Amino acid sequence: MAFPQVEAFRGGDNLIRIVGHRGARGVLPENSMIGFDFSLSIGVPLLEFDVVLSADDIPVITHNHRLHAPSFRDADGPFLTGEEPKVSTLTFEQIQKFDIGRLDGNTAYGRRFPDQAQMDGVRVPRLLDLLDLVSDPQHSDACLMLELKSDPDLAHDACYRETFVSLVLQEVRSKALSSRAVLHSFDWNLLEECQRQAPDMPSSYLTQLPENAEDVGEDSSKAVCPDFRSCEGDIPRLVKQAGGSLWCPYYADVTAENVELAKDLGLCVAVWTVNDPDDIARMIDLRVDAIVSDYPGRVQRHLSDRGMRWR
Repeated sequence: MAFPQVEAFRGGDNLIRIVGHRGARGVLPENSMIGFDFSLSIGVPLLEFDVVLSADDIPVITHNHRLHAPSFRDADGPFLTGEEPKVSTLTFEQIQKFDIGRLDGNTAYGRRFPDQAQMDGVRVPRLLDLLDLVSDPQHSDACLMLELKSDPDLAHDACYRETFVSLVLQEVRSKALSSRAVLHSFDWNLLEECQRQAPDMPSSYLTQLPENAEDVGEDSSKAVCPDFRSCEGDIPRLVKQAGGSLWCPYYADVTAENVELAKDLGLCVAVWTVNDPDDIARMIDLRVDAIVSDYPGRVQRHLSDRGMRWR
C-alpha cells in the first residue's frame, strides 16, 4: 500500500526532509505547543513527538514514563526532587499542575541544552491539542511522526497494547488525520498491534544498536527495542519484513551500505537525533531521506549552504 504521509518524509534529488524532534527541543521546551508551533512557523512541517497515557486514559505528549525532574516544576516553582511520579498514575488534571517551561541547568540533562529558552506557564499538552493545531488549514502540509512510548512494565501485556493503540487511533481519526500521521515506536510488538488496528496507516520502526550509550536523563529504548547484535546488516530487511514503511535508525548506526539497502527495499530512512554539525553533514552526504533534529534551523542552514531543499 502507498501511504501519502510516507512521501512527506521521503527525500529526493537535492532534497532532504527535516523533522522537528519533540518540536524543537534545542531552542524551546520539548514536546510543548510553543515548540511545535515554532517548528511549523520556520517551514518544518514534520513533527516528531512522544505519547503516553495518563491515569484517566488521555494520550498526553511527554517523553518519559515518569515526570522528568530536570524539566518539571511543581506548583510552587521548584524542580521535582526525589522519586519521579509515573505519568500513568496521574490524571491529566494533575499533570497540568506542573510547568515544563524551564530546564534545570544543574542537571546533566539540563546542561545538554544550554540554548533552550526558559519560560513560565508551559504545560504538558494532550495529543488532541497538537491534532487541533495541525488541523488548521494553514498547516495542511504538516505530518506527524507519532511515537507510542511503550511502558517496559507493560510491554508484554497484549491488553495494554490494544488499549493504548486504540485510544491514540481514536483521537487521530476523530480529527481525520490518519493520512497525515505515521505510527512510530521502538517496540515492534506495539507496531504489530498498530498494523492490526490501522492497516491504513504506515509504521515507522525505530532502532538503536545496544552498544551505543543511552542519552543522559531519558528513558532508554533498550528495554523494548529488539537486540540486533547478531543481525546488524539485516535491520532494513527485518523492518521491511515486519511491515514497516519507514526505518528510523540512530544516526551513529547509519552507513552507506544500510542506507542503500533500505532504499532498495523501498523504505524511507529518517535518522535520529542529529544535532552536531559534523553529524548533520555526514547524514547529508549519505543522502538519508530525513534528518530528525532538536535544532531544525541548524539542519536548514546546512542544506541551504549546499543549495539543497527540505520542502
